[in-house]
Amino acid sequence: MRSLLKKFTEGLKRTTPTFSAALGKVGGLFSRSLDAASIEQLEEALYGADLGVETAGEILAEIKAAWKKDPALRGQDAAKIGAAVLKGALAGAEKPPVLSYKPGQPEVICLVGVNGSGKTTTAAKLAAYYQKQGRGVVLGACDTFRAAANEQLKSWATRLNVEIISSQTGADSAAVAFDAWQAAAKRGKDLVVLDTAGRLHTKHNLMEELKKIRRVLQKHDPAAPRHRWLVLDGSLGVNSIEQARVFHQAFDLTGLIITKLDGTSKGGALVGIHRELKLPIHFVGLGEQPEDLQPFTVEDFADALFGVEE
Repeated sequence: MRSLLKKFTEGLKRTTPTFSAALGKVGGLFSRSLDAASIEQLEEALYGADLGVETAGEILAEIKAAWKKDPALRGQDAAKIGAAVLKGALAGAEKPPVLSYKPGQPEVICLVGVNGSGKTTTAAKLAAYYQKQGRGVVLGACDTFRAAANEQLKSWATRLNVEIISSQTGADSAAVAFDAWQAAAKRGKDLVVLDTAGRLHTKHNLMEELKKIRRVLQKHDPAAPRHRWLVLDGSLGVNSIEQARVFHQAFDLTGLIITKLDGTSKGGALVGIHRELKLPIHFVGLGEQPEDLQPFTVEDFADALFGVEE
């Protein structure tokens, strides 16, 4: 099994069994012919994974058409059909971020999203990811509203041996972003990763705060922050789409990171988000460790979701 596919399969352990059960992978119909009952089970599984009505309908239609042509269609063949349709629905979703490293001009990744989405942990994991690529990283603790977020990011920075710029609770988050960029530029670092606040219940204030961060950074670089990534909790299913709409409208997002896919049966929601907003999915979170933040690949995600191993 491909190593990254294995990681997806392990991470999606609560999603994949939904399809495995419907297809009878373990000791059942996965290797035998489908019947009306298993088709019905599959339909329930598709909608249960929050793939969205459009995508679930397309997958089901293709499987039913194949079954009509070949009544001996096996569950594993149906899984391959489902994975193929899903790959088509996610066309364009796989787009690795292109970072421009220039001396004295560090690139900025600004993470946004609601509280609880995994922003702070993701900021730290991104720092670890780019460190492994030989890049110098500075973390900016711009969620100055929550003391716990600052402490969490500081703890990660110590663990990863990454420099962090922070301030006291209630400080101006834009000033922290400004200081983080300056520190990175002076020290010859390549990248600044900013963790921001996520108080969506005070939406107007939050969005104004994000816009201010952007304005302040543009004093250094007119295009900063070039990377504006929304961190979404994958366990929220279709409810996360509205969050994506709000942040995209206010902050002109350039990409997505979907977290917590290791503990949800609703991992298919990222399909609907991509189809509506046409944003690339850069990374997915498949566990608690730094190495569990993985670059998103359409092929591995689709194959893991349907239990296709070859």
